[in-house]
Amino acid sequence: MLSWPPMIEALPEAPLISSTALGPYRVDDYHALPDEPRVELVYGRLLLVTSPVVRHQVVVKWLARRLEDDMAAQGARLLFAPLDVRLADHSVVQPDLLLVLPERASIIGERIEGAPDLLVEVTSPSTARLERGDKLRLYADSGVREYWLVDPDARSIEFLVLHEGRWLVAWPDEGAYRSEAIDGLGLDVSALWAAVAVEMGGA
Repeated sequence: MLSWPPMIEALPEAPLISSTALGPYRVDDYHALPDEPRVELVYGRLLLVTSPVVRHQVVVKWLARRLEDDMAAQGARLLFAPLDVRLADHSVVQPDLLLVLPERASIIGERIEGAPDLLVEVTSPSTARLERGDKLRLYADSGVREYWLVDPDARSIEFLVLHEGRWLVAWPDEGAYRSEAIDGLGLDVSALWAAVAVEMGGA
C-alpha cells in the first residue's frame, strides 16, 4: 500500500490569505507522492484535490467538445485533468482543461512543461478560493494567455486575457465569446449551458 513520505503535509484547501512567501515543497517532493490522494503544488504548498461532482464533469465534457470542434483543425491540442502542468519548480497544477497551440507543442511530453495558451478551471465551493486567488496569480506569473473560470452553479464564465502581466476581463457578445488573443478560439456560451441543462435533466 502506498503511503505518504514522512513530514509531507497537504492542506485541505487554499489558505484564507495568500502569502508572497513560497511554501516548503518543490517538484521533487511532489513527484515523491503516491497518485492518490490527488494534490496540486501551488507556490510551494501542497493542496488536496477533491473529487468532482457530476455537474462539474458534464460541464467539462461539453466545454471539451466545443473547444475541440473549433481548435482541432488548427492543430491545437486539447487535454484535460488529471494531467500535470509544471509551471515552476514550486508549482504543478492539474487544470480541468488546457489548450496548447501548435507553435508551442514542444511543452507537451509525458507531462506539460510550461504555460499552455489556455487554462480552464470549473469551480466549486471547495476550489473557488484557490482558483480565484493563488492560481489567478500563478497563471499570470507563468504567462498563460487566457484563463477561463467556469461557475456551473451560476452558469457563468469569466474570460480573462493576459495583458502586460495582468488579467483583463473579456465579454461575450450576444451570448458568444470570441478571443482576441488566440485566433479561432471562441465559445457559444448560451449553447453550452443549454447542452448542460439538457444532460442534467433541466437541473
